[in-house]
Amino acid sequence: MIDTPLPDTDRGINARGPTDREATGSTVSSVADLLSGILDDAQTLIRQQAAMLRAEIREDALRTLSVLEYLSVGAVLAAVGGLFLMISLVYLLNYFVPTLPLWACWAILGGIDLAGGAVAIVVGRKLYATYNPLPDKTLNAIEENLTWKTTTPRK
Repeated sequence: MIDTPLPDTDRGINARGPTDREATGSTVSSVADLLSGILDDAQTLIRQQAAMLRAEIREDALRTLSVLEYLSVGAVLAAVGGLFLMISLVYLLNYFVPTLPLWACWAILGGIDLAGGAVAIVVGRKLYATYNPLPDKTLNAIEENLTWKTTTPRK
């Protein structure tokens, strides 16, 4: 087979050569368009993640308020019930141990309440230390995006 060179027009090359505008303008324009698209996508991603963060915080706040309503009603009722129970236990202790003065019965049961309250505070502080109020889903998505951005190979 004989190799004959093709004319420039058949190879898709302009026979007169690229003009200055074609050589630089289209490349600069396409790079600028590409960078503009990347920036637009990044802004959109940041806006979406901010909206997701707000929605997750709102959802967590509403759930927390709902739980706190029941907890507060329960705590008030339990406190009133506990107060009446303690008063009755003081008189019950005085009834079964008549040699104890009434003030000693109050002191004994007050000490028991104080010890129980201290234990509850210690347990509550330990539980609070494990509580994470941050929106985990959004933070994980942001972390994943940052990891993807830093591990993307550059050309």
